[in-house]
Amino acid sequence: MNKMNIIVENVIENSIADEIGIKKDDKIISINSKTPKDIIEYSFLINDEEINLLVEHNNGEIEEYEIEKDFDEDLGIIFTSAVFDKVKRCQNHCIFCFVDQQPKGLRDSLYVKDDDWRLSYIQGTYVTLTNFREEDWERIEKYHISPLFVSVHTTNPKLREKMTRNPNAKNIMEQLKRFKKIKTKLHCQIVLCPDFNDGEELKRTLEDLKQVKSVLKSVAIVPVGISKFRKEEFKKVDKKIALETIKIVDDFNKSIKKQVAMVSDEFFIIAGLDVPEKKYYGDFLQIEDGVGAIRLLKDSFKKNLKKLKKKLKNFSKVTIITATTACKIFSEFREQINVEGLNFEVLEVKNNFFGEDINVAGLIVGSDIINVIQNREIEHLIIPSVMLKKIGEDYEEVFLDGVKIDDVRKINKNMKIHIIKDCYSFDEIKDLINSL
Repeated sequence: MNKMNIIVENVIENSIADEIGIKKDDKIISINSKTPKDIIEYSFLINDEEINLLVEHNNGEIEEYEIEKDFDEDLGIIFTSAVFDKVKRCQNHCIFCFVDQQPKGLRDSLYVKDDDWRLSYIQGTYVTLTNFREEDWERIEKYHISPLFVSVHTTNPKLREKMTRNPNAKNIMEQLKRFKKIKTKLHCQIVLCPDFNDGEELKRTLEDLKQVKSVLKSVAIVPVGISKFRKEEFKKVDKKIALETIKIVDDFNKSIKKQVAMVSDEFFIIAGLDVPEKKYYGDFLQIEDGVGAIRLLKDSFKKNLKKLKKKLKNFSKVTIITATTACKIFSEFREQINVEGLNFEVLEVKNNFFGEDINVAGLIVGSDIINVIQNREIEHLIIPSVMLKKIGEDYEEVFLDGVKIDDVRKINKNMKIHIIKDCYSFDEIKDLINSL
């Protein structure tokens, strides 16, 4: 019948779907005799005043609905996945791929490498374009898909083929120019690998990107991450390279008279510099790539510092666990917090699991957290949600190594755990302190 995986996860209350009786685990067979491949095509098909909806209920019964509605009115269905056919898998074997630097025994989903432009548009994931077919170009133009997030790394054809280990990677500039022609906006990423795409090669890449500057929304340069499980030796970004990269990016922005390219926060930390003011980051378009996260957090702390209570009713101890990169920042915050009756403690969690060269909070695992907090008296423990499994806009209470929040709770049954959802803001921490 229907080979597409169009499964209903939830139905919005009082929506059209709710009123006609569509339930969780029902399957959509077709809309006006057409079966959508993904949420993009689904959204296009339901933009009509008359809808013929064919549904297979979770009991196997098939039912047809004739629906009259406003042209742009949504049906109110939430699906289990944004892609109904198979997700396009990555065909590359990039020299810097972090998925290939993971140990065995983690969740199966952590070994899956997608390279699907639909997820790029819907979720902001990066694609290399090496698996593009003419059908993809036609659909992007037809549905006016924009923006997309593209892993460029380098515009040197031979070097890009070498870095991705895929001969299909060579024509990146032709692809970017085609996006320009159909007016698809682009957010680009460059994973900087010393002795490969840094220095003069980075200058070349940025110079080439000027050819598509009319659709170029942002360019993020991030340092290569190297775990202890990597089999081959790989040079890390050091202070000299970090300073050079910052200057190259600044010179590029000056040359186009626009703030488009930005290095991630790690470059400034490695270079021994403070992160720039918010003007550098514009609209913080690459925040998920660690570009501007520290600036947002610092500005938020400064704003919330004045809103903290002067005195707590009872003595309370608040402990935040964080990775090496953010530990120094929160330690600076601790020195400025002057609340009577509050002990604000910052614990650094070194990444023994992936290796101490990995120092971002999103890659901290539960076993390392347990090693740090055991034998400590902790009353309130703050855990950033970036350490947990992401599901859409929400999270599941499990770390990368499979350790669960409940496993952490077992260390101290009297300890209260608080998960901070917005890791770029001090708002939730301020609210917690004020509630004590």
